[in-house]
Amino acid sequence: MSEPRSAPTVGQVVLGRRLQDLRERAGLKREEAAKILRVAPATVRRMETAEVALKIPYVQLLLKEYGVTDSEAEAFIALAEEANLPGWWQRFHDVLPGWFSMYVSLEGAASLIREYEPQFVPGLLQTEGYARAILRSGAVGGGSDAEKDEETERHVALRMERQSLLTREGAPKFWVIMDETVFRRPVGDGPEVMRDQLERLLEAAELPNVTLQIAEFASGHHPGTYGPFVLFRFAMPELPDMVYSEYLTGAVYLDARPEVASHLEVMDRMAAQAATAQRTKEILRDLRKEL
Repeated sequence: MSEPRSAPTVGQVVLGRRLQDLRERAGLKREEAAKILRVAPATVRRMETAEVALKIPYVQLLLKEYGVTDSEAEAFIALAEEANLPGWWQRFHDVLPGWFSMYVSLEGAASLIREYEPQFVPGLLQTEGYARAILRSGAVGGGSDAEKDEETERHVALRMERQSLLTREGAPKFWVIMDETVFRRPVGDGPEVMRDQLERLLEAAELPNVTLQIAEFASGHHPGTYGPFVLFRFAMPELPDMVYSEYLTGAVYLDARPEVASHLEVMDRMAAQAATAQRTKEILRDLRKEL
């Protein structure tokens, strides 16, 4: 039986889609592929949808039956072995829910990330102080104060490590629209938290791959006021554009073309209505002066 994972790596998603494509090109149904492996058809489906890790002996049998050449199969197996390795974020498994593990994997593989955030500064741009204040204010559930503090610090550490994404070689384009509400609701016990956060945003705005825009109250209602969402685009042709939308206890990932197209249209309309990147820098400087 294939080994389940809390969340797939992007490599598993890509190779699962390739396996499905190879099966379909070979003219085989899932039921026929399952007979080759002597497993239930659901096992083949789970491999193709990256719900389980890629079991190498199964992959080898399928590639042979699909007519893949030895050299191509060898390369595929090497990629599968690499894809099955846990991502760096797995060491935070104690505080990282499975539904967000997938987000971190997609984030690290994306060539373009577009985000709308109506309430908070996006995690990739938060200072430690801001992140800590947000996480503490949202802490719920049981456990002692010491246990909650320890869990908060683990979340902060994960969030800070994710931020290296923006300055690495081959960093993705990161385009963010934040509602003015983000800056009007105080975060932390004093103005220092918000002042440091504004400094961080101004520094990030100077990065060549980062674009920041603020949707001002004065610009009126815009189509994104229903909630936050993130659009991912990938250089890999096997991965379609995806939309991530989070709610209180989980998240949904959308890749159906009509749904993605609707979110992209809304994002474009908000970008046209929001303050320009240059004007946003001026707003951030003015907000810093207020503190």
